[in-house]
Amino acid sequence: MELIPGLPDDIARECLIRVPYAGFSAVASTCKGWKAEIELTQFRSHRRSAGHSQTIFVMAQAVLDPAWSIGFAKFCHIPVYRLTTFEPVSGSWSELPAPPEFSGGFPMFCQLAAAGSDLVVIGGLDPVSWEASSSVYIYSFITATWRRGADVPGVRRSFFGCASDGDCMVFVAGGHDNEKKALRSAVLYHVERDEWAALPDMARERDECKGIFRGGKFHVIGGYGTEMQGKFDKSCESFDPATWQWSPVREDALMASTCPRTCVDGDADDHLYMCKDGNVLALAGTTWRVEAKIPGDVYNPSHVTKWQGKLLVIGSPRVGGPQKAYVLDLSTCTWTNVESPEKFSGHVQVGCCVEI
Repeated sequence: MELIPGLPDDIARECLIRVPYAGFSAVASTCKGWKAEIELTQFRSHRRSAGHSQTIFVMAQAVLDPAWSIGFAKFCHIPVYRLTTFEPVSGSWSELPAPPEFSGGFPMFCQLAAAGSDLVVIGGLDPVSWEASSSVYIYSFITATWRRGADVPGVRRSFFGCASDGDCMVFVAGGHDNEKKALRSAVLYHVERDEWAALPDMARERDECKGIFRGGKFHVIGGYGTEMQGKFDKSCESFDPATWQWSPVREDALMASTCPRTCVDGDADDHLYMCKDGNVLALAGTTWRVEAKIPGDVYNPSHVTKWQGKLLVIGSPRVGGPQKAYVLDLSTCTWTNVESPEKFSGHVQVGCCVEI
């Protein structure tokens, strides 16, 4: 059966790859053939190679507290988090619908990962009971619908490192259990199969670590052990899915014992970026250098994402202040202010980049 009656399928595919992602749910609901086509991995690859893919940043962002309008310096209650999106090309901001279970807000400190055209939301703390959750929810940008995934196996963990290969695998490592014991364990989630697999344990306990996927490996950066309680380790270790093994621990991967929250992958296997002390720092090999000064409006970054030779930095001039966003062009080291409506100036806890 032809995708579009009267047209060769290759011409029909050229039409479909030009549909903006916001129209995918309408395409998917038009007929089974179109839905099957746009769900193919080859469709995403064709769309990307033809230059029609769209980059979307998805963030767990607090609903703005009305107290800001009367001058209070901090949130006056436990913030409610929703999922917001930002499209850097159009500059548009929007909000994703929540599944019924999260109608009152997403779990605090949940993790987000992009897997193909899916967004995976893992764990977090219940905003009422503060208990750690093992839940997994997947949002499809193709059908604009949510589905429930298999729970994370093992102990309930929070403040873990998480990263995706961008295709179908999401890695989870470290964090701590309900007894505040830092963890060495790690697991892998295959999104299409809705299956979890246990990975070998890491060499070290890593609470509040940062997960990054680059060069075909899952890198777990920093964190701290149970006895250290907040004294961050400067080391990292990497898991290779091809060999199913962890690398030896790399000492002094970070330049200082600091929270690795702002670490993002660089342009090569030995390259990282991070924000610290008012600077964007770049690691090449074993050498850190100052890449750029951070604008005062985002001096305290809450979230950093890298894409296509740029860094999106979201933060505030002071801890707890309204959030603003800037983009750093890494080729010219120049900053551009990102206009954002006031309703999207709440604190960003975590985020990820989805290429559709």
